[in-house]
Amino acid sequence: MLESLFGNAVIEKILFYLVVNEECYPSELKEVFQTPLFSFQRGLARLEKGGVIVSDRKGKTLLYQFNPRYPFLKELKLFLEKAYDGFPQDIRDKYYEQMTRKRPRRQGKPL
Repeated sequence: MLESLFGNAVIEKILFYLVVNEECYPSELKEVFQTPLFSFQRGLARLEKGGVIVSDRKGKTLLYQFNPRYPFLKELKLFLEKAYDGFPQDIRDKYYEQMTRKRPRRQGKPL
């Protein structure tokens, strides 16, 4: 929908995912969108370099979220939320609003 504005579809997916879920990690995006991990790693690095998002390490996992110090964060979120309202409900359910684990399971933890 907005990939021409953001440069590519991966950046668009990352931004919309962050608007809905507030934080993410690259493997989570790979699983949800069934796209190669490297694409998301490169997109996240590009957004982080631009100051739009920041990363925070939780154990071995690198979590990404919007940078609260980004000067246009409020406007960017409003723009993304307005664009997200135009998404069909099946796309929202399939990619953005699904119930997924927010962090990986601890290694060796019983199911």
